Amino acid sequence: MSPTQVVVIVIVVIVLAALAAFAVVASRRRALKQRFGPEYDRAVAEQDSRGAAERELRERERRHAELELTPLSPESRARYAAAWEELQVRFVDSPAETVGDADELVSRLIAERGYPTGEFSDQIAHLSVEHARTLTHYRDAHDIRLRNERGEAGTEDLRQALVHYRALFADLLGEDPVGHRAPDQRHPDPDPDPDPEHDATSR
Repeated sequence: MSPTQVVVIVIVVIVLAALAAFAVVASRRRALKQRFGPEYDRAVAEQDSRGAAERELRERERRHAELELTPLSPESRARYAAAWEELQVRFVDSPAETVGDADELVSRLIAERGYPTGEFSDQIAHLSVEHARTLTHYRDAHDIRLRNERGEAGTEDLRQALVHYRALFADLLGEDPVGHRAPDQRHPDPDPDPDPEHDATSR
């Protein structure tokens, strides 16, 4: 075999190895994008590089795999759905208090499913592996709740907070906690926005 042939073979092997490595990276990236959805883009925007963001997301997957998640029993699911229905009824008379109660109810559901309920950022990280597409709702609800504690949230903000909480609540519950009941004057649905992106009933 001539030196030229050896060089050509070495170059071909290097190119094939590079292509294989690129294919592996692309496959992993595609899998992360599919799993984390909008959370992937958020992580990339918050980190110094795409590689750092992907390492963080893989670390979330590793930590998530260590959790002992449990499905809800039919009795628990019915109990949570009834509790949410009661929240919506109470919202009419006590919107500020109801938003705080909604946060507590969502936290209880998160805990019962087996997720940690410590720091909010840790909650987000653990939930993002299986519930990434409703985390924007949860973040928005959390922000409004904090504004409410400072006396900076109006009634419309509080209505939106309840809608946002319901998105994650329904995702964790596995069904819409209020079904498709049409709102009436006694039990108004706090969702003023028919946009499916802001309504958990459309998922």
